[in-house]
Amino acid sequence: MIEPAVAATTALVVTDPQNDFLSTKGVFWDAVKASVIENNTIENIETMIQAAKDGGVAVFVSPHYYYPWDHDWKFAGTVEKLMHDVGMYDRPNPLDLTGFEGSGADFLDRYKPYIHDGETVVASPHKVYGPENNDLLLQLRKRGIDSVYLCGMSANLCTEAHLREMLERGFEVTVVKDATAAAITPELGDGYAAALTNFTFIANAVVSTEEAAPALRDAKTQ
Repeated sequence: MIEPAVAATTALVVTDPQNDFLSTKGVFWDAVKASVIENNTIENIETMIQAAKDGGVAVFVSPHYYYPWDHDWKFAGTVEKLMHDVGMYDRPNPLDLTGFEGSGADFLDRYKPYIHDGETVVASPHKVYGPENNDLLLQLRKRGIDSVYLCGMSANLCTEAHLREMLERGFEVTVVKDATAAAITPELGDGYAAALTNFTFIANAVVSTEEAAPALRDAKTQ
């Protein structure tokens, strides 16, 4: 349970709540759908956001976008290369929203009322997996946040990378294990199982949505 006196220093961080992972039309849906469905991930992410809003806990979104010049990089990791190859999260440039609505880079429709409520902080895009190159940590620190509940996509990629960097930067991080999911493929293996193992090893706590949502919902800031 989050004590009221510290609710103002706690936040919910959601990584990549975007169509390319979470829509049935997304370019990565086939790889993640088994994990998403098993974990009830789409609904659990919404439950976490709604609970944070109800409890007055700040919500931060760390999105993933690629612009044309990002495709000129000379090397990439396995999934990073795949994301570039399939046009995942593509946008024409940071200021052009042409074709953005409903695209793979857009937020899942059911999350938009929360994200676009004028209170949610949408960080600048991260580029590989972690928040080292966007302004998420600056936004958190400038608001006096030192404790984070973490969820979103994808468990063993951006979510785990955000976990690791935030821990290194001195944040207390609780991972909501069923408000995330990951790719499961014959070639690469079970990304969710890998992430869950690492979450258990390194996070300050690993909890379910059923455990985390009431804690956020009851955290009334003073």
